[in-house]
Amino acid sequence: MANADNAGLDGLITSPLSRRGFVMTSLISGLTVATTRVEAQVIHTDASGIEAGEVKIPAADGPMPAYRAVPEGAGPFPIVLVIEEIFGVHEYIKDICRRLAKAGYCAVAPELYARQGDLSTMTDPKVIIRDVISKTPDAQWIGDLDATAAWAASAAKGDPGRLGVMGWCRGGRDAWLYAAHRRDLKAAVAWYGPLGGERTDIQPRTAGDVAGEIHAPLLALYGGADAGIPPATVEEARDKAKEAGKSVELVIYPEAPHGFHADYRPSYRKDAAEDGWNRALAFLKAHGVG
Repeated sequence: MANADNAGLDGLITSPLSRRGFVMTSLISGLTVATTRVEAQVIHTDASGIEAGEVKIPAADGPMPAYRAVPEGAGPFPIVLVIEEIFGVHEYIKDICRRLAKAGYCAVAPELYARQGDLSTMTDPKVIIRDVISKTPDAQWIGDLDATAAWAASAAKGDPGRLGVMGWCRGGRDAWLYAAHRRDLKAAVAWYGPLGGERTDIQPRTAGDVAGEIHAPLLALYGGADAGIPPATVEEARDKAKEAGKSVELVIYPEAPHGFHADYRPSYRKDAAEDGWNRALAFLKAHGVG
């Protein structure tokens, strides 16, 4: 793993995995079943000019399912690790990878919950959180992202010297944590990632806890109408980072709810989603991931 570092994340030293094996051996086909209806504005990005599809990434305890999209050509291309919501690597996350590939990136989304449960069959977000998300050790998915970055550099035309991360919802929370873990990360983008939450033995620190320890500049994209993440909480994390000499660029869309980028859900807000996407791409390029 290229220059990864566990400093700054007490309790998140990657330990041997449980050898329980992967419950999910392939990705979700189509969209998550944990949504009441699919919205008409769902975006579909074709694969012209790129190589895209499901892959298997060597992890510590076996092959991990993932989705990879990369431009055609020799590369190497800058790497963006794509961190899913709580719903798995379904069509929305796959499409994000294709959008990034169209923009010139090697984008890879590993199924970080493949050992804990089969997200392709789960319909209740509360059950997903209780039975899968809360039982996934932070050390596990951090190790999986490190493995994904190493695989992208060795087998997917990725440039390890230009590494970024982007996550949505729970993945936005994880983008903060990964930025505090990996010293060679160039940039991170967190889309409405929770800053607080319960601390447990396997998830010992929140995103807010590590705000002052991030190693890479971070773009924080949040909704002012997000009922679960008050803007003041995000501003506090930004200020904590600034006091520690770190860089967090915060954008709050006043009328946007949680999940405003998720084009398959009623929470989608086109203007905020498009503005945030353009800002994210510009941020990556400005900080060496491009």
